Amino acid sequence: QVKLVESGGGSVQAGGSLQLSCAASGRTASRCSMAWFRQAPGKEREGVAATAGDGTTGYVDSVKGRFTVSKDNTKNTLFLLMSSLKPEDTAMYYCAATPYCSVADPVRDFFPFWGQGTQVTVSS
Repeated sequence: QVKLVESGGGSVQAGGSLQLSCAASGRTASRCSMAWFRQAPGKEREGVAATAGDGTTGYVDSVKGRFTVSKDNTKNTLFLLMSSLKPEDTAMYYCAATPYCSVADPVRDFFPFWGQGTQVTVSS
């Protein structure tokens, strides 16, 4: 129903920047709100940022002021611009989508559609 493909991950030194992209396809109504999650080895998957159908955004406290989530509806693409990266940002990053249009917080239970992930590694 919805296909999400992440790209843009890689290795970067602390203090650097990366931009992740998530190309979305499938039923538009099924991906009204979208989000980024991440999972580090041995840890639970956590929400990073989300954008609701009206453009409202929400972030986990640890990335506020450093990460920016945005969506280009003409290109069906979700972005995550990550700046001032820290070693603790190292994780697999996942894109997710939901048909609910008012989800501006990256809460895992609200998102039924997921991509395969892209790895981000930040070295000190």
